[in-house]
Amino acid sequence: MTTTAPQEQPRQHSVQLPQGRPELAVREFDGPGRPFLLVHGLASNARLWDGVGRHLAAAGHRVVAVDLRGHGLSQEPPVGYDTDTNADDLAALAGTLGLRGPVVAGQSWGGNVVLSLAARHPGVAAAAACVDGGWLRPRDGFASFEECWAALAPPVLDGVRFADVARSIASAHRDWPAEGVEATLANLVELPGGGVRARLARDHHRDIVRSLFEGDPARWYPVIDVPVLLVPAVGEHAAPGEGERTGGSRAAVEKALAALPHGDVRWYAGADHDLHAQHPARLAADLLALAAALESPHTDHTTERTP
Repeated sequence: MTTTAPQEQPRQHSVQLPQGRPELAVREFDGPGRPFLLVHGLASNARLWDGVGRHLAAAGHRVVAVDLRGHGLSQEPPVGYDTDTNADDLAALAGTLGLRGPVVAGQSWGGNVVLSLAARHPGVAAAAACVDGGWLRPRDGFASFEECWAALAPPVLDGVRFADVARSIASAHRDWPAEGVEATLANLVELPGGGVRARLARDHHRDIVRSLFEGDPARWYPVIDVPVLLVPAVGEHAAPGEGERTGGSRAAVEKALAALPHGDVRWYAGADHDLHAQHPARLAADLLALAAALESPHTDHTTERTP
């Protein structure tokens, strides 16, 4: 696989989910191979998967990247901003689009959503990938939700200019492909007069953080009977001077690996949290390997720890 992604553009459209669920926006590449369903994280959007999606499509796969409810271009219902409800949305989306045996990958909070899907909707996902998420449990680091929210709440953007935020994001991610930076800017809305606001409503952001704080993904690990690939943005071994957060992430990944019946890991030492935008070719290769293993009649799903 080359490091330069093919130039095909995804098809943007919307899908009305059944049973009163919202209309979700998706970005889709057509292909005859096993489908991939790609899920963004909290306050993010489907466009951050474009680079990965192109590589998967170039290998012959159908690819669907979704904007979760209240994110991106999807509808914004007044309720339903918790992990399990969004996993239910994914199950409905897979059924509506006729995705048979997809590999479902989620980043950050999206990783938790993907594990909820795999645990609570058996038969929907053939495999799951958790990209620097899936093991998130904020209550391990905070004594109360109020303390958690004070630390994790998004910045207040009153009086901030869109152009200044755009420059800051570009400066912070100089090693990213340009489309990853542009996709990150799509998390925001430029207001008349040059101001800016977050696309995800603050109340909904808070509801998602509360769902993360109150939830425990470890309850899902033992019951997930499909291969799960963990992709943390940390190295397998401690690096000199690394912070407490990095060590905590590694410990959480090790705990998940020990509990998942069919777990595997790819360590991305030194990567950014949005490593799907930063390293699209490398991540696509790991996802393609996960899909290829499903086609082998002799695949061993015992827990592995691949560097």
